[in-house]
Amino acid sequence: MLYKKERKYNYVDFLYITAHPGNPEASYSLSVGEQFVQAYQESHPEDKIVHVDLYQRDIPHIDADVLEAWGKLQTGASFDQLTAAHQEKITQLNHLLEEFVTADKYVFVTPMWNFSYPPVLKAYIDSFCVRAKTFKYTENGPVGLLHNKKAFHIQASGGIYSEGPVAERENGSRHLKTVLNFVGVTDFDSLFVEGLSTAGDRAPQIKAEAIEKARNAAKNF
Repeated sequence: MLYKKERKYNYVDFLYITAHPGNPEASYSLSVGEQFVQAYQESHPEDKIVHVDLYQRDIPHIDADVLEAWGKLQTGASFDQLTAAHQEKITQLNHLLEEFVTADKYVFVTPMWNFSYPPVLKAYIDSFCVRAKTFKYTENGPVGLLHNKKAFHIQASGGIYSEGPVAERENGSRHLKTVLNFVGVTDFDSLFVEGLSTAGDRAPQIKAEAIEKARNAAKNF
């Protein structure tokens, strides 16, 4: 294994967050991501890395249960007064939040689906965008509370969206950057593994070049 699949909410150096239901053998984004992790471990052997596989985690959506539970807690109800279903969802959301807050570095790995990332990542984002925990409102507007942290995003896509005539349709990495900046993570970089659907025989070369870039970026991450 390249990383530890643990669920302890003490200090974490690096969360490796994947939003892909496939495996590295079949996925360009995951194969590049694993090479990033490997190179990072070689350069930072003492760091603790935790893999957050969003397709293997229980990530509650912000649904009627969650809104009702939050409403009760905000009006003074104790956690024990919530229903079992409400307690389960709130507990899991709190676990995801605390795990995210304790980390110093984040690497997100996603495919581009319909100009954005898979919906499971949006549910995860909702778990850590929490008022008074990762941001606050002030007289001058919202202020992020996560400081001295950094993030890296690896995104694979069939077309080319990092530049060119359809760049405005890229809503994956751009939105992720906006969200992370909002909570205070302003040190953000991205790697686009793109043009794969039209590359033909060049797809392996695109992958190899992306792996080299990922490994180089990981050394100083």
